[in-house]
Amino acid sequence: SKASSVPMPYLEQLIGPLRRAGLVESTRGARGGYRLTRDPDAVKVGDVYRVMEGPVAPMECVSEDITEQTCPLIEGCETRPVWLRMRDAIAETLDSTTLADLIRDAPRPRTERKEPAAAAS
Repeated sequence: SKASSVPMPYLEQLIGPLRRAGLVESTRGARGGYRLTRDPDAVKVGDVYRVMEGPVAPMECVSEDITEQTCPLIEGCETRPVWLRMRDAIAETLDSTTLADLIRDAPRPRTERKEPAAAAS
């Protein structure tokens, strides 16, 4: 919470679904906290996304878990192929990126260097 400037109550709201999905576990006590249940290389961003947001669906009619037709025009829809390609591209990106990738690719915080004090004239 402190390292990311995210308030602890909000962080706990985020952790709950991830814990129930088996992606993180909690440890109580003075040295307790939360940690991943798998190596970051084994956790896909898509896994986290689907736990937090549900199936990938830029439009309801192309949801990954669609079980019934949500639109009476679905069969003759001219734009549905575009939405399907978009859904598949988003899912591919999420599923081909791991948490380790995010960590590796994250910009590093810059440390401020103190300039030497100017010599008195």
